[in-house]
Amino acid sequence: MEHVIIGSGPAGVTAAETLRKYEPDASVTLIGAEPGPPYCRMAIPYYLAGNIAESGTFFRQQDGHYEKLGIRRLEGSVKAINTAKRSLSLAGGESVSFDRMLIATGSRPSMLPVDGMDTPGVHACWTLADARNIADRVRDGGRVVLIGAGFVACIIMQALVKRGADLTLVTGSSGRMVRSMMDPTAGGLIMRWCEDKGVRIISGCRVDGFEDGPVVHLNNGEALEADLIVVAAGVRPNSEFAAEAGIAAEDGIDVDEYLQTNVEGVFAAGDVARGPDFSTRTRSVHAIQPTATEHGKIAAMNMTGREVAYRGSLGMNVLDSMGLISTSFGQWQGNGDGSVVLDEERYRYMNLQFAEDRLIGVNSVGLTENIGALRGLIQNRVRLGVWKERLTANPFRFMEAFVALNA
Repeated sequence: MEHVIIGSGPAGVTAAETLRKYEPDASVTLIGAEPGPPYCRMAIPYYLAGNIAESGTFFRQQDGHYEKLGIRRLEGSVKAINTAKRSLSLAGGESVSFDRMLIATGSRPSMLPVDGMDTPGVHACWTLADARNIADRVRDGGRVVLIGAGFVACIIMQALVKRGADLTLVTGSSGRMVRSMMDPTAGGLIMRWCEDKGVRIISGCRVDGFEDGPVVHLNNGEALEADLIVVAAGVRPNSEFAAEAGIAAEDGIDVDEYLQTNVEGVFAAGDVARGPDFSTRTRSVHAIQPTATEHGKIAAMNMTGREVAYRGSLGMNVLDSMGLISTSFGQWQGNGDGSVVLDEERYRYMNLQFAEDRLIGVNSVGLTENIGALRGLIQNRVRLGVWKERLTANPFRFMEAFVALNA
């Protein structure tokens, strides 16, 4: 059996190791588009901040890890897939055959539809190469403009501040921070906290373009001169080449409960996969590492012929914004049946959302202790009974509810 995995992120690496565990004699090939050992993209900000060495971003620290497992590693971009002939071709000309294939190509930064994106000094922060370039340019007190205020932008923000940057953040036209994971109240607390920590935030503006300097022009007429501009304005799944091969894909590759695509023997996992959503029972892309890792394991088990259904990914994020921890789980947008507690002075916030007597979503700011219990109540679809009324009166009693309902 020849297994081929395209993509060496968390989904791909987990899948390769899982395949080797269950099929010791099978051929396993792991293809990565970037040079060097497979690394964790979410560790890049820690490298950029100087908390870890570059090697600290690698998924596996042992020398020869993949070779010892008999996992063949190739470096290069996939040019085309022929599902009928069960083969793929790399940009360098090499052809690779497969019996079963996993597409785990992840995502890429969204590019702003403006002039000057290729201006020197304007960078994304998505790859190790990007991080090296940024680290070389950021000096203590240097002027840095960060475009974007989503989850990725916020963890980059923290790294840039730690490197001593004089930072200006442009949120975009929405005027909100981390709007994909936090409601307006929670996002407002995070914004105020960051401003108190010395970050200048320009909200409600869009970028009109870039020019040499580098300089970023905003639609409010302001021109921001900087030593470095970092663009972190969202991501897009790397699924176009799959669609060209007849694999169903639209804003991600569609997969079923076994993470198989519409083509038998071809699977998808991670940021590129539009799979079952735990909360909504629809398909969606959850571009977070826990989902990618779980996808990789389950897809690999199904590639070996086992039938392991995926129960669905839960939207979840935990963000550290310069010391202020915020979390979101599940359907935090809610349906109007919720309970909210706000302490603006202490930067503490809790928003619980219910459906009948089940907890379905959470937003929290400034809380860290036992916060994982909220995720457990959601994922286990626990019926709260009398605890719904108690949590409605005081959301901070969630740990009492967890203990009582799991006893």
